Amino acid sequence: MLSAEALDRFNTDGYLVLEDVIDPATRAAVMAEYADLMDRLYEQWHAAGRVPAARQGMDFWDKLEVVYTSGFDWYQPLDISLPHADIADDTPMHFGPAVFDMATHPRILDIAESILGPELTSNPIQHVRIKPPERLVDPGEERAHIVSTDWHQDRGVTLESADRTEMVTIWLAITDATVENGCLQVKPGKEAEMLPHCSLGQTGIRDRYLPKRPAVPTPVKAGGAVIFHPLTPHASLANMSDGFRWSFDLRYNVTGQPSGRDHFPSFVARSRAQPDSELRDWRVWKQMWEDTRHRLAHTAHIPQHRWPTSGPFCA
Repeated sequence: MLSAEALDRFNTDGYLVLEDVIDPATRAAVMAEYADLMDRLYEQWHAAGRVPAARQGMDFWDKLEVVYTSGFDWYQPLDISLPHADIADDTPMHFGPAVFDMATHPRILDIAESILGPELTSNPIQHVRIKPPERLVDPGEERAHIVSTDWHQDRGVTLESADRTEMVTIWLAITDATVENGCLQVKPGKEAEMLPHCSLGQTGIRDRYLPKRPAVPTPVKAGGAVIFHPLTPHASLANMSDGFRWSFDLRYNVTGQPSGRDHFPSFVARSRAQPDSELRDWRVWKQMWEDTRHRLAHTAHIPQHRWPTSGPFCA
């Protein structure tokens, strides 16, 4: 659990940087699971003529750089959510035991419980972030999972139903996050309300609405995390290193409150009152997402946030 001092800092600043949140074995299992996934994907992409044959000794990072520079969308097959639009029965996504064990890691849930209380739901607004070096990025690329992320509040990427939901983000570093490779930065202090956002390229806060407080970078080592209140403005720096920077956005809310994306599946991650309600089987989690994918592929589009691509906040 978080100390009283750490909780005071979080309540004052709106964020915390914590080292050693998950153990090396959990992190290694996630990396191994993704390496196996990349091996399978690379074979499929090679068979489809999208990438050259794998060279002897190529690892996850070698293959990732090849597929990124090959100019097709490699990201969605690695993500732990569905895209914002154009969902089909075959839209790829990844759900495996190592990622599930990470999302339900006791230390992560202890942190969330310290802030939200003992009844915790794993919120479905969660993503993997594997950001390439800027030297590899096409000049017109705007997607938040590829380039530096615009200033935003996490409540700003929910629907209105979650405006009163008690929620916390745990941004978990799989590789070291440094200033050079594009760590997060924050405007310390929780805002009293949600700032206006605009969905122009990314969903973010235009400069004139940003607090004037200086931005503070939040480097953290692999296995550590940055914890955010949903009203704390934050962004990421550009990755100016020669390597990819890898993290996960994990979110939790008080059970029974709207997730902000209720058409996506959530699950009870911890319950002190009803422990039997906790989901403990990753295969059920995977099936929940597959069922959701099928349903959304055959229904009208449901927006994932509330902000238009034009209007007074975008000018």
